[in-house]
Amino acid sequence: MNHSSFCGRTRREFLWQSGAGFTGTALAGLLSEDGFFSKPAGAAEATDGQPAGWNNPLAPKEPHFPPKATSVIFLYMYGGPSHIDTFDYKPNMKGMDNKTVDVETFGRGGRRNQGRIVEPRWDFQQYGECGKWISDLFPHLGQEADEIAFLHSMTADSPIHGSAMLMMNSGRILSGSPCLGSWVTYGLGSMNQNLPGFVVLITGQVLGAGNSAWGSGFLPTIHQGIEFRSQGDPVLFLSNPKGIDPAGRREVVDTVNALNQIQLADVRDPEIATRIGQYEMAYRMQSSVPELMDIDSEPAAIHEMYGTEPGKTSFANNCLLARRLVERGVRFVQLFDQGWDHHCNVFGSLPKKAKEVDRPVAALIKDLKMRGLLDDTLVVWSAEFGRTPMAQGQNGSGEVTKA
Repeated sequence: MNHSSFCGRTRREFLWQSGAGFTGTALAGLLSEDGFFSKPAGAAEATDGQPAGWNNPLAPKEPHFPPKATSVIFLYMYGGPSHIDTFDYKPNMKGMDNKTVDVETFGRGGRRNQGRIVEPRWDFQQYGECGKWISDLFPHLGQEADEIAFLHSMTADSPIHGSAMLMMNSGRILSGSPCLGSWVTYGLGSMNQNLPGFVVLITGQVLGAGNSAWGSGFLPTIHQGIEFRSQGDPVLFLSNPKGIDPAGRREVVDTVNALNQIQLADVRDPEIATRIGQYEMAYRMQSSVPELMDIDSEPAAIHEMYGTEPGKTSFANNCLLARRLVERGVRFVQLFDQGWDHHCNVFGSLPKKAKEVDRPVAALIKDLKMRGLLDDTLVVWSAEFGRTPMAQGQNGSGEVTKA
């Protein structure tokens, strides 16, 4: 028996393209409303490098309600800073140093052990008209207290850094769900088509959930975070290879996109449309990213305010880059700072980390305010969880999910 395909199509391809598969009819109707089937590929000239008849998923979208914020800068302190030594003032702990209490540990049936309380070693002061109590570890940030809303009701469902990190960023303790930045670009698009809508900046080596923390999950991959590096090429493989000029690169991109459009017309896979958009974005980023990353162009007063060191990898540099990104219309910027998991020597490690972030974060708030950007930029400082008030190891502290 001859099993040759009908009209050059397999049965599966025929059912998919005719919208006759499971839920295909409803899906075809929804896609038709969005203009997905409005023009076959090649029926018209592509505009701005995008395939004809394709709706750019990163085009700016109108929200359901009038927004106040149009951009987000999410400062993520990976490891879990000690809340009782930073922003969660606990005056009743005075005089409890070295006292022992029963502690229910994680795992192994919730065993009870004896824990030795360690008082916060830093004084707290009230700042601003709001009178917020803030640790002496954050004197610069304290000056901006009236610009900050402090939430002390956050909890996590896991004491494991990786899964708690995923929960904080995606709402789930397992990977596979879109993170906050992906949802924002999916719902609102991007205000700058020459830069990604979601940019990630990293200080140190981020462990735990890794790049799942800025992944798009089940959303199209065009909504995942794009990591920018502060040393070397800002984006890996973005620069032209030796011997390839911009005209040659444009020709390569056009040729690859033409082949992808043929495949898109054949199988209608949204990921192919994503690939076309990503090639175009990468080409435009070759001119937009170098200018963005050139923080040397900032005035000396700005560098002094942030404590930046051009040419080096630092949290301060990334804070300044975050301001430059939202200034250029990037919708969601996420900074990851590693080194807050103080199981040992919290008294030596915490002041060092606090000093690294205190001045730059305060400068970021102040800088956004000076430029009129704070009115529509939401700045978030958070982590996956806090730490216990009991000692662990040599003057360290363990994780606690209820803070």
